[in-house]
Amino acid sequence: MSEPLTKVDSAVGGLSSSPPKEKGHRRASSSAAGVMNINDLEKDGIELQIAKETQKTGWKINSSPATVEDKDILKKHLTTPPVKKIDLHFKLGMEVTARNLKGVTIKDAMDAIHKAYKKRADDELDQPYLAGFEWDKEESWTRLIVHLQKEPGVAPTSGKKKKNKHGDE
Repeated sequence: MSEPLTKVDSAVGGLSSSPPKEKGHRRASSSAAGVMNINDLEKDGIELQIAKETQKTGWKINSSPATVEDKDILKKHLTTPPVKKIDLHFKLGMEVTARNLKGVTIKDAMDAIHKAYKKRADDELDQPYLAGFEWDKEESWTRLIVHLQKEPGVAPTSGKKKKNKHGDE
């Protein structure tokens, strides 16, 4: 009964010696160079600057961002350094998120706000115009506070607005 085996047991022999194929390298997200994750900025302590062009849009939040007179400001990044996404917080507690892998622009922020308010009638809104954004790192590093106003045009300069760092007030 000591005959040599004629069949090969697949559990022991007959296996190819090549290792299993590795999956191809997964491509990183298609974000542009220099665009940061807001959480990384918080970890590194890098502060945000908000584009001051947001304060003079005269944009009504329940109308399309395409109604803004100065179309060039829509292409500008909302923050410096540019971020992939940022939460926009309203005083009444509502929050929307603006996203763009190439860096959130002013238009991306307006689109997110418009999506939340487009079904509201003018008489439902106490303050229908965008006054600008405020970044309060003490309250939350990862979100901007949206300021609204009753009248279109340049935002009123109050103590709560971002202070002009150049001193030419």
